[in-house]
Amino acid sequence: MRKRRKTQKTNITRPRKSGAARTRRRLEQKRRLVGLGMDEEKVAQLTSREVLDLLKRPKKVVEAVAAAAS
Repeated sequence: MRKRRKTQKTNITRPRKSGAARTRRRLEQKRRLVGLGMDEEKVAQLTSREVLDLLKRPKKVVEAVAAAAS
């Protein structure tokens, strides 16, 4: 039996990220923020959406950390 076009393009066939992949990705993103100079405790308190928003503009994160340090 052949697969119909309708079943090939539905969301049912879309590969989903596993929980482990999602967790790994979030940990990598938090490590990137720590690498930019943010405090680990502050990064641990951020939500995943806040982490993503901060990583969109890493230059601003570096400037904010430098301003807070001085």
